[in-house]
Amino acid sequence: MRFDGDYTMTIGGQGVAGASSFDVLNPANEQVIGQAPDASREQLDEAVAAARKAFPAWAATPIAKRKELLLAMAGAIAAKGEDLKRLLTSEQGKPHGDAFGDVMGGAYWLQATASLDLPVTVVEDTAERRGETRHVPIGVVGAIAPWNFPVILAMFKLAPALLAGNTVVLKPSPFTPLTTLKIGEILRDVLPPGVLNIVTGGDALGPWMTSHPGIDKVSFTGSTQTGRKVMESAASTLKRVTLELGGNDAAIVMPDVDVAAVAEQLFWAAFRNTGQICIATKRMYVHKDIYEPLKEALVAYAATVKMGDGAEQGTQMGPIQNRLQYARVLDLIADAKAKGYKFLVGGETSTAPGYFVPVTIIDNPPEDSRIVQEEQFGPVLPLLKFDDLDEVIGRANASDYGLGGSVWSADEDKALEIASRLATGTVWINESQHLSPLAAFGGHKQSGVGVEGALEGLLEYTNTQTVFVKKKAAQPVA
Repeated sequence: MRFDGDYTMTIGGQGVAGASSFDVLNPANEQVIGQAPDASREQLDEAVAAARKAFPAWAATPIAKRKELLLAMAGAIAAKGEDLKRLLTSEQGKPHGDAFGDVMGGAYWLQATASLDLPVTVVEDTAERRGETRHVPIGVVGAIAPWNFPVILAMFKLAPALLAGNTVVLKPSPFTPLTTLKIGEILRDVLPPGVLNIVTGGDALGPWMTSHPGIDKVSFTGSTQTGRKVMESAASTLKRVTLELGGNDAAIVMPDVDVAAVAEQLFWAAFRNTGQICIATKRMYVHKDIYEPLKEALVAYAATVKMGDGAEQGTQMGPIQNRLQYARVLDLIADAKAKGYKFLVGGETSTAPGYFVPVTIIDNPPEDSRIVQEEQFGPVLPLLKFDDLDEVIGRANASDYGLGGSVWSADEDKALEIASRLATGTVWINESQHLSPLAAFGGHKQSGVGVEGALEGLLEYTNTQTVFVKKKAAQPVA
């Protein structure tokens, strides 16, 4: 396997160069690290045609065999984990350890998903007829993955789509295409030609996919704003959609927590992956009785965290991944400064190369401030004070988003009661961001449509089919 800068798409089991190419940058220094293929519309058509050609045989492949191939995919990716992590760090910016976790997490997602089965439900069994509801593949899935976790979030889609018997056209983000292209190269020897196709390109490629008449379902992870466009585009052909979109997750920290014990966990709930996680804590509500000590503990811990190039030893936080998101985060910081909010730490800007934003914590800004109401997707956290529990639950729920949330308390029963009142798809108690391929994950409100993970996520990649069999009339006894 070459990791020498030779990047090709995978179409019909073959390596294919793009009609043209585009630069991919290292966000830590803004240097070009490679050129990715820029697919033409005709090449997308070829990828879709390859997927459609491969679909009948793949759908007819026994699920036991499809499971074997998912396990083989996992093994092939894991075997190249060390090489892939370095490539991923160079294009995404995250530290090597986190990049390795992304790659190996993707392999694990394939492996665990292979343990699932498609159920058959007997809906009627009488002397007159027998009826069963089954789950059959949809067809060709267009999978669109984001730049924050390029590998594992692609596997969120590939694993259930392939297990269910669909074929796939996968498009990684144009900001982080290289690792995915290499994974496609690795998997050419694992899967039958056309079962998995990988295409890369600029801003035009996504809309071409979502409106393509040969794609039967779109699975998209990204911003809510883009998700609306995906849903609108898919509507013209009534494509099935799964949309995992933005979040403005609230953490509620109760007064009975051990501040010293939870401060580090709360810090990383907000700042892991430089805050570029849909389920990161974006608003932290802290009870007034512990607000000051927790504030001090978070600031003190922030001073110990090393930010820098993810390829450098000891780096714990990398840069913002791309210039567009970097500018958005800086704009939110500028707005907070203009409004006169107090910065406990951070808020500086740098003229040095790289999209680096230091850890920034803002002290109790107003509830209607942009930094509270908008998803920052970067290392900027509003710390918010509360006194009344009913009032803070109302504040936490007063959002167009409903992806996740967390409750931190020494009283587990009380925490469970609070969790039951949060309008989100996932709630964590005394932890954050844990996901499992055997648990359903999805958003409420404008945080998404459908779910990923577990049986519920697998069924998102199927159509239901009910079959009734009329039984022969019972023969009279002679």
